[in-house]
Amino acid sequence: MTNETDRWRLSLAHWIERPAVHNTLIALIVVNAIILGMATSTALMARWGGLLRALDTAILAVFVVEIALRIAAHRLAFFRDPWSVFDFLVVGIALLPATGPFAVLRALRVLRVLRLLTMVPSMRRVVAGLLAAIPGLTSVIAIIAIIFYVAAVIATQLFGDRFPDWFGTLGESAYTLFQVMTLESWSMGIARPVIETYPYAWIFFVLFIMVSTFTMLNLFIAIIVNAMQSYQEAEAKHTEAVVTARIDADTRELQSEIAALRAEIGLLRRDLGREA
Repeated sequence: MTNETDRWRLSLAHWIERPAVHNTLIALIVVNAIILGMATSTALMARWGGLLRALDTAILAVFVVEIALRIAAHRLAFFRDPWSVFDFLVVGIALLPATGPFAVLRALRVLRVLRLLTMVPSMRRVVAGLLAAIPGLTSVIAIIAIIFYVAAVIATQLFGDRFPDWFGTLGESAYTLFQVMTLESWSMGIARPVIETYPYAWIFFVLFIMVSTFTMLNLFIAIIVNAMQSYQEAEAKHTEAVVTARIDADTRELQSEIAALRAEIGLLRRDLGREA
């Protein structure tokens, strides 16, 4: 009975992973995303609201059945896979009532679109690379925070008296410097008015932009790219190891079959020799 159950679970897992089923789920996720976008239109909801809600409910039912089948196929192993847990939470949020105190959850239905990140391998690799970059990014974020704090203190002391709206407090200075770092209207909107009052203020702004924007943000991007490359290399090595292990297992099985065949041939020759 146990062997039959294991075979049934294995066949169910293989069926769920079939390209046809996989591509159908991706298509349903895209269609569901379009429906949720159309639901934001008052005119469309007034005309097609019933149909859109019915389609949304039907697609959600398919997602629930798919999650239930995956849990039945993998059992507790399902919850040890972070991507499966993510799918479970996204679909589970959609099942909560969107009325009363849970009305805000209606807006979270669009999170179902994020299932594309788990369904499309290329997207999943990008997300995994970003997650792998978090330890390295922590140090960069800490350095940027220190730079911002030092620059905000300097800017508040230098420019706070004449430009209180931009540099009146430490928080306002930090926000203004964030705008400068993003290069959003930093020259005509902030730097030039300050330079008209403080002629040497250009030194501060140029140094801040060079350090925060051109250096630290590029380092930020470099760490992400390096982490994604390392993840892809590790994934390629893992795939190669799996393929090698599978080939070795097939080779050992073939060798054992050949040995058994040779033994049978030897016994057959011995029996023929005795008969002769």
